[in-house]
Amino acid sequence: MKKIVLVLLLMTIMVSCSSNAKKEANNIALIESYIDAVEDLDYDTMASLLDESYYGHGPSYGDSISKAQAVERWKFNTETMYESVEYVKSRNAAFTLEDGNNTGDWVSNWAELHIVDKNGLGELTIWANTVYKIENNLIVKSYTFYNEADALRQLDYVFINLNDL
Repeated sequence: MKKIVLVLLLMTIMVSCSSNAKKEANNIALIESYIDAVEDLDYDTMASLLDESYYGHGPSYGDSISKAQAVERWKFNTETMYESVEYVKSRNAAFTLEDGNNTGDWVSNWAELHIVDKNGLGELTIWANTVYKIENNLIVKSYTFYNEADALRQLDYVFINLNDL
């Protein structure tokens, strides 16, 4: 009887681990599809991977954006500013938060982004981290972090300390 209980317990653990690994792999595949759509300027696919309730945060404190705004901003940026956006050295990690305000399934993407400006301002490379919340195989929330000042510096923007004037 002890052997039967032990075997059933081990089988339950193996099935649970296998199910979790499959969910994490599916979530990472979803984010990779979204990143491919960003690189390919495929706005329809981008929109199809964002839930209607999608809400994006960042990179600055207080920045937030809805699904429609996110897709429209990418269209505007690529039509007026970006020749291309390429995710280089992109890495993903899936995880589940069991408690707190942000419980659920998440994927964190760390990438070196290579952006070519179409207005002759040059090229820039930034490190960016975006953390995506996944529900029902759609992206419902994201937090994006990167150094905006570094991006502007690479485009030769000059920062003036008003106290020095």
